[in-house]
Amino acid sequence: MTSKQRAYLMKLASSLTPIFQIGKASLSPEVTEAIREAFNQKELIKIAVLKNCFDDPKELAYTLAERTQSEVVQVIGKKIVLYKESKDHKKIELPK
Repeated sequence: MTSKQRAYLMKLASSLTPIFQIGKASLSPEVTEAIREAFNQKELIKIAVLKNCFDDPKELAYTLAERTQSEVVQVIGKKIVLYKESKDHKKIELPK
């Protein structure tokens, strides 16, 4: 992913509200599976890491990206934004 594409996705993500929250149970298989399924409907997902989760948000982001075959767009504080291009529901056209 180029820096231009990443910047475009960050702009789109700024208006999103988090659709998942990671709490004290951290990355359970259920959370990972729910996020994987969400990529069937959405290409860009924002995730909130709650205060009672003591794992590093950056580590969580890269672990999630690896498990869901997605890309980390950004991690700011306790917010994670992931992107995965959809074959069936393509809505986001990335700049070249």
